[in-house]
Amino acid sequence: MNQPAKTIAIVAGEASGDLLGSLLMGAIKQAVPNVRFIGIGGPKMQGEGMDVLFPLEKLAVNGYLEVLRHYRELVGIRRSLRKRFIANPPDLFIGIDAPDFNLDLESALKQRGIKTVHYVSPSIWAWRGERIHKIKQAVSHILALFPFEAPLYQQAGVPVTYVGHPLADLLPETPKRTEMREQMRILPKHAKVFALLPGSRQSEVRRLANTYIETAKLIFEKLPEAQFLVPLASRETRTIFENEIWKLEAQHLPITLLFGHAHDAMIAADGALVASGTATLEAALLKCPMVITYKMSGFSYWLAKRKQYLPYVGLPNILAGKFVVPEILQDDATPENLAQALLNLVNNKHAIADLEQTFSTIHQTLRQDTAQKAAAAILPFLA
Repeated sequence: MNQPAKTIAIVAGEASGDLLGSLLMGAIKQAVPNVRFIGIGGPKMQGEGMDVLFPLEKLAVNGYLEVLRHYRELVGIRRSLRKRFIANPPDLFIGIDAPDFNLDLESALKQRGIKTVHYVSPSIWAWRGERIHKIKQAVSHILALFPFEAPLYQQAGVPVTYVGHPLADLLPETPKRTEMREQMRILPKHAKVFALLPGSRQSEVRRLANTYIETAKLIFEKLPEAQFLVPLASRETRTIFENEIWKLEAQHLPITLLFGHAHDAMIAADGALVASGTATLEAALLKCPMVITYKMSGFSYWLAKRKQYLPYVGLPNILAGKFVVPEILQDDATPENLAQALLNLVNNKHAIADLEQTFSTIHQTLRQDTAQKAAAAILPFLA
């Protein structure tokens, strides 16, 4: 007799969640061939066969004011999912990141007897530590990406598995910088190359494009052979950045706009200016020296600052437990400060050698065959 098909509901909140979700789905399918996936995901999860109920972009908002602006729509989507999953219970619900959206949904489903797994620990170690009580009520199991997270959950009595980070499995331990620069036809060969990563969301690019271009102008004045690579996640973000180049009359700058290809840009670069987030971890895994920056609305920043436990926000610094790369945030993130920090970094051979060593250690710690480990932790819920 054929086993009845298992149904797993998954909700991912942004592009990084789409990657995590797609790899996990692939690993689960190897063990449970007749499994069905339903929920919210992006193109990668759709490629693995997910039946998408709402587009992932609906959830990809950040900052308090931005969330407030979309609040009614987000609540409506969550209500619709809750109603659907309670009426037709999946065998398992997996929330990938997006804790403000997923934890309430998980809580409601768990109360109805549906098993819930949360993949990517909310950053209780960085701020809002009181959320661990809410997490305990909402989830049957946590899948943690970082090694220091598991003990926090164990102490609170929350079942947890440390699974590592899938990017550490996917990205090469020794990136081929010279070959990548040849592939990208970067000339002259000795030119300093800067990757400028202003984030994947439209709101981030709107807030940072002006600062990034002005920073490039200042670097170009000091290094006339400098080249700038700007990977942009979508047509919309590319248009926003392009319009800013025209507005600032910066067409003379050697800026190459790329559709995606963020990893290629980081591999080719001598240094990167990176908007805080998963991209900072990608840069570290690709051994790219970086300066981390970010800007949000004044109110959102004030609120986040008040609730912050750690002195740093960037993942490389959090994982190293100390400042290994500069963080220049909010009002301090002037083109002058950013250009100076980047130039100081790329011209300091000793600092770069130390960074590469730190980044290699981080890479080895996080390389855990994550998708297989996460799938193995999930399979008992499908038994």
